Amino acid sequence: MTGTHLTDAGTAERRLPRLALVGLLGGLFAGYLGLTAVIPVLPGFLRERHDAGDLTVGVVVTVTAVTALLVRPVAGALADRYGHRTVMLTGALVVAAGGLLYLAPLGVPALVAVRLLLGAGEAALFTAGAVWIVQLAPHHRRGQLIGLYGVSMWGGISAGTFLGATVQQAGYPAVWVLSAAAPAVGAALVALAPAPPRTAPAARGGGLLLRPALLPGVALTFGAAGYAGLAAFVVLHLDARGIGHGVVVLSCFSAVYAGTRLVIGHLPDRLGPRRVAAWCGVGEAVGLLVIAVAPNLPVAVAGSVVMGVGFSLLHPSLALMVMNRTDPARQGAAIGAYTSFWDLGLAVWGPATGLVAAGFGYPAVFVAGAAGAAVAAAMALRIGRPAATDTPREVPA
Repeated sequence: MTGTHLTDAGTAERRLPRLALVGLLGGLFAGYLGLTAVIPVLPGFLRERHDAGDLTVGVVVTVTAVTALLVRPVAGALADRYGHRTVMLTGALVVAAGGLLYLAPLGVPALVAVRLLLGAGEAALFTAGAVWIVQLAPHHRRGQLIGLYGVSMWGGISAGTFLGATVQQAGYPAVWVLSAAAPAVGAALVALAPAPPRTAPAARGGGLLLRPALLPGVALTFGAAGYAGLAAFVVLHLDARGIGHGVVVLSCFSAVYAGTRLVIGHLPDRLGPRRVAAWCGVGEAVGLLVIAVAPNLPVAVAGSVVMGVGFSLLHPSLALMVMNRTDPARQGAAIGAYTSFWDLGLAVWGPATGLVAAGFGYPAVFVAGAAGAAVAAAMALRIGRPAATDTPREVPA
């Protein structure tokens, strides 16, 4: 009887990752699809229905980052306490509810409130799933699965923006329904996935900003400078040089970013996150410098390829450093704190690159991004030195 029980348990354990991965990755993809379906539609909607100016449009579109930044560490701590599937499911349901609220006749202040709610839902959805995916992975494949998790997110973003713009032809309500229906499907997928095992609760104390997340998070903030500059100014930069086709460069970057994680996403596990993160920072910096001086489109595309390869594995490598230094019972809070530095980086570098462009020209934006990537590479080397073991542990705050 006992032997049969152990055999069944072993079989269930072998099946658990596959079932959970489908629900987890599918839920993340569907959630981000709903979140981003409204992005290409909101600016026109605000101008058409509310006569909104550029400032109002910018606030409504980007205000989700405010609650995402603040809620990520809280969502991670709640996931550690109540379970990662529970918090991820709650996040997906909040995103679905926010999509339904678009259908109501809301004014601009109410739309801002809805967007803030969606930021909180996105933070819970992403952060809880990020730790869950690591729990499902064998120790030697954690970095690879962190990378695949990011591919699911970016896939949802790409599909969402495309479908949102396409569905808009049927009217704004069709987009709002899509933005609610997709996360609802995501919630169903998460709910059907087997719950991950609960870890023993960690001792209280240390706050939400765990020390293991601090230095990798700061490195991620510096690494975000290049992406912020590329997204905001590569089109204008290439137009100013008479090259044009900046969208092609962005598309190549996105394709290489996803492809790198699919093809060589195992490198942080095999070579170590410290080494890979350092080389990734160097690769991002080189790619940005190539774009800064590119005399033609092929060279600019080559720069985006180099940058895409480097930038792709920077985030999972730094995240793996965080996980290796955090007690398993507090990894949700740690990864939530770490991911908040990405939001912080975009919030800081968005305006900063605008000031650099206004004061020194578009090439300087990419030089500044390269400098940030170089700082990230140097920090990665420094972060890795104290860790003599791969055993997860928590550094006292």
